[in-house]
Amino acid sequence: MPIYRPDSTSEEESPVHQLVVFSLGSEEYGLPITAVQEIIRYSKPRTIPSSPAAVRGVINLRGKIIPVCDLKQRLGLYGAEGDEGKIVIVEAGSVTAGLIVDEVEEVLTVEDDQLEDPPSHNDGHISAVAKVGDRLLVLLDLNRLFAGEVDSLDLLAA
Repeated sequence: MPIYRPDSTSEEESPVHQLVVFSLGSEEYGLPITAVQEIIRYSKPRTIPSSPAAVRGVINLRGKIIPVCDLKQRLGLYGAEGDEGKIVIVEAGSVTAGLIVDEVEEVLTVEDDQLEDPPSHNDGHISAVAKVGDRLLVLLDLNRLFAGEVDSLDLLAA
């Protein structure tokens, strides 16, 4: 499976990628900065009956209704310790949604040679693993993360 490289230009130069790095429990994850619309302080979403399990509810963001997903639950990290600190507002295709994360750490620049293919047992949510010094950052693929829930999220955001 090819590595998702959102900013790839040509093979002659070493493209760089800017990532928003955040934590879930003790692990660090990243999203392309181009997919992040904004980062807001956590506020409890309004629960919506019959929504997908990972969707905590909706928030009103400057007059727009945004579905909010529990990223720990969506990724199956049920035992991950940490507080609900921030909501990262992301865009993936036609979907705008909020992702609950523990903390947003930094914006980081990585080069192509720092990216490795995801593990073979990957369920599709991981686009690559970035090696940054002694750290490993798991890069998420938002399109695959929301696959199958796009219609539900669009209805919630109506």
